[in-house]
This record gives sequence, structure tokens and C-alpha cells, in this order.
Amino acid sequence: MGNAEVQSVHVHPVKALRGVSPREAVVEPWGLAGDRRWTLIDHGGKVVTQREQPRLALAAAEPLAGGGVRLSAPGRSPLAVEVPPPGATVPVDIFGTKVEAVPAAPAAHAWCSAYLRAEVRLVHLDDPARRRPVESEHGLPGETVSFADGYPLLAATAASLDALNSWIAQGAYAGQGPLPMNRFRPNVVVAGTEPWAEDHWARISLGEVVFRVAKACERCVVTTTDQDTAVRGREPLHTLARHRRIGGGLLFGVNLVPVSTGTIRVGDPVRVLERRPGRAG
Repeated sequence: MGNAEVQSVHVHPVKALRGVSPREAVVEPWGLAGDRRWTLIDHGGKVVTQREQPRLALAAAEPLAGGGVRLSAPGRSPLAVEVPPPGATVPVDIFGTKVEAVPAAPAAHAWCSAYLRAEVRLVHLDDPARRRPVESEHGLPGETVSFADGYPLLAATAASLDALNSWIAQGAYAGQGPLPMNRFRPNVVVAGTEPWAEDHWARISLGEVVFRVAKACERCVVTTTDQDTAVRGREPLHTLARHRRIGGGLLFGVNLVPVSTGTIRVGDPVRVLERRPGRAG
């Protein structure tokens, strides 16, 4: 793969909110340290994301020492939220899977509800090692995940985004491009590959850390949400439907499961340790 390397690293402490882009991050079995350990739920316990609330794109969460988060959003004073002490959990419905989580302090619920103008609660995943297994279809026994959609990490390549933007520029909604990578909310962006090289990855290393490529990532309406304005458009789903509809899904990026732990850093070499034949699936 030549001189492929880690171009950027992204951690989203609260699912669906803006995150941070550190120069390095610790890889834990269930994902990057601090990534998506918090989520919002509605009155029925269902996870709330940008699918239902595009305005979450404008809210941000910065990690604090000890696992807490600092919340900020337009029109709201920032709020520091500490990790709740061990106590009673509440059931969380994340895409049909039930997970137990610990509610944050009432002030956090009030802050988030006021911003969204809807009743929500902020909850913390206290023990990812035993709370939620990776999606069974492409997971292995013992693999776990935080509040990410289904797998510990999402990786994307800069070359594939360039190719996608080239297609968008030739299409009916050319004015909606080019799209930035934050539409896809990856944990890791890889530079120095050919477009769609990730279709053939089965096992890779990012620096010292080895990952299993579980499956390609099927994209949803969140990718059509401008992360700077919260306004929705038609792209990239319109173009992905024309060029990247594979196995029933509109594919961009790949889901990774750590095989080992360690630290990944911007500039780390990316190596393909095992390839898979054919296109993504």
C-alpha cells in the first residue's frame, strides 16, 4: 500500500455530538479511549442521534479528566458533566439492542433537553467490557463495543472521499459538494491509498495496533447533514446509491475491531496484513 499513514484521529465522547481530533489515542478493546461512552436517550430509552435531531451536529463534547465531558452548543453556557458514581442503571435501546447505562446528573439532562427542546437524558456506559457485544453477524465471541453504531472503530480513506467528491461534481447535486470527511464521522482517516483500497482489507495495522476489518460501513441519513449548519441535503447518499450500492447497502468506510491494544498516532504507518478477495461486503 506504499506510504499509507494515519492522517487524522477523531474521538466523539458523546454519540452524535462533535468530538475532538487528538494527535494520538489509546485503543481499548471496545474502541478509542473515551469514544462514544456517552449517549442521549429519549423518554422511552431509545438512543437519540442526528438521525432524529440534526441540531446535535452543532453541539460539542470535549473530554475531561476522569472520563467526564464538557458540553457546549449555540445559545447555551458550557456545562461540565462528571462520570456518575456507580449506581442504578437504566435500559438503553440502541438500534434494537438493550444496554444498561448509568444516568448523568439531572443538570445534564436539563441542559441537553433545553438545547434540543425535547425531553432527553444523558447516560454513561460504565463497563463496556460486559455491557454490549459487537453486532453478532460480523462479530466474534467476546468482542464488545461502546455506543458506536455497531463496531469499535470506523476507518475511512482520503482517496475514497476524493473519488466520491469527483462523482458528486459530475452529478445532479454538484452544488452540494465537495463534502468534508466529517460527514462520515470516522475515528481514523488514512491517507496514501488508492480509492476504495479499503474494500480489500481483512486485517490491518495502524502503527503498533492490529485490527480486524469486520465489514464495510453502510451509510445513513446522518451523512447528508452538514456538520457546520445542521442542514440536510441529498448528498452523499444520492451518489453512493449510484456508485457504491453493494450487497444492499450504500458503502463508505470500514468497521474495525481491535485485535490488540496500544496507541495510534497521526503519521503512523498503515499496513495491510491480510486481504480479502472481491469487493466490499
